[in-house]
Amino acid sequence: MAKEALATRNPDGVHTDVLSASRQACYKARDAFYACLEKESDKKQTEIGSKGLLYPAHCKPARDQFVNNCRASWVKHFDALHCKSRSLKRLLDDKESRRGV
Repeated sequence: MAKEALATRNPDGVHTDVLSASRQACYKARDAFYACLEKESDKKQTEIGSKGLLYPAHCKPARDQFVNNCRASWVKHFDALHCKSRSLKRLLDDKESRRGV
């Protein structure tokens, strides 16, 4: 009901199908970029992203797609989440090695 009310007040309206398609394109580009990061993690990381994210030059095309398909605030958010999860993983891996497990 809220969508219909919004559409009647604003003829340009909110086109949820367009928003959904762009969101899916963003997610697809994001997943491709982070998959490249994981695959190329052994290579030297020379490129700089937001939130202190470093990535190999090989992943630059995937990064460009990610930046072009997503809002800047989303890119920063996803980069922060990725960096946080990598830090947590490193911390947990380090604790496991100290325990001798």
